[in-house]
Amino acid sequence: MSDQNDNPIRQAITEAIAQNDVILFMKGTPEAPACGFSARTVGVLQALDTRFAAVDILPDPRIRQELSEISQWPTIPQLFVGGELVGGCDIVTEMFESGELAELLGAETQAAASDPQVADGSTLQIENRLS
Repeated sequence: MSDQNDNPIRQAITEAIAQNDVILFMKGTPEAPACGFSARTVGVLQALDTRFAAVDILPDPRIRQELSEISQWPTIPQLFVGGELVGGCDIVTEMFESGELAELLGAETQAAASDPQVADGSTLQIENRLS
């Protein structure tokens, strides 16, 4: 494994994970996910009203390569909470449905549906939770 200081992408990923309580590495952005798995994971976080940082891995293939080496997880999206990898879309969805994700994130309430929806039944709108 190369020294982190010699690899600015690896260093930036490591710093981003350390500096953000909840961070999602995804394809696309929260406003415009580029795959269904990323969209679903964003929807779950929104259903729990979770503030999160997001990193689009698509602009540079080295981001995905370095991220997978750091996390030892091959697929995207990847959700980190408190500096630890939670998992990808399937794990995040299962944890959401069981209530475990709400507990991990300290969310007070959780929507009870496999497809996150708002109270009137409409699909959640994607919005950036970085601010």
